[in-house]
Amino acid sequence: MTGKRRAGVIWHEAECGSYEADLSLWEELAEESVLDLGCGTGRVAIHLARRGTTVTGLDIDPALVAAFEERAPGLPAVATVGDARDFDLGTEFALVLAPMQLLQLFDDSEQRLRCLRSVAAHLAAGGLAAFAIVESMPQPADTVPLLPDTREVDGWVYSSLPIDARVDPGSIQVRRLRQTVSPQGELEEELYEIGLCALDAATLESEARQAGLRPAGRRAIPPSEDHVGSTVVLLGKEI
Repeated sequence: MTGKRRAGVIWHEAECGSYEADLSLWEELAEESVLDLGCGTGRVAIHLARRGTTVTGLDIDPALVAAFEERAPGLPAVATVGDARDFDLGTEFALVLAPMQLLQLFDDSEQRLRCLRSVAAHLAAGGLAAFAIVESMPQPADTVPLLPDTREVDGWVYSSLPIDARVDPGSIQVRRLRQTVSPQGELEEELYEIGLCALDAATLESEARQAGLRPAGRRAIPPSEDHVGSTVVLLGKEI
């Protein structure tokens, strides 16, 4: 794995790998077969697989899929490279889940609809799809200073500090300060920004109906010290 791709895996692990607030919900919903969209290095999929659930992961980043496979020997978990906006795995699943605002990484409603149609095509009769979204950001007065997410790998220290989240018309822009310290103490840093499309549960449910899915309830993932809370929109397959 090249240095750039390896660094991408490390940043993913640093910024996402320690998040656990949603795991109990996925455990509750998990059926005999699960598809994890945007699986990354397996934070959710491998957790479920260790509990005996058969899980297939899908991610667009080959480096993350490779790291997933390295972590999954002996577990009922496999991962494949693919785009959640348009995929065909040739099988159906009892549960399709999309943690950590995957849908909000897509550019617009058209891309979300493509994803929802693919999900509908892979959902077994009586199955369930679950999409975690952030509907709003806390006001600055409601927040406390955050500690950086960190990883140490082979003497290198990777630190990612959430700086702010700016709510613009139609989007949420999240900024982090990424710092890398070499074993010799040399510091490199960069500002990293990721955009999330604004999306609420009612809009997602409306789009789901267009894709052949029906609303099946909502659940809440409470905020943690380091992460905002999420709404999980549950969808069933139209019969």
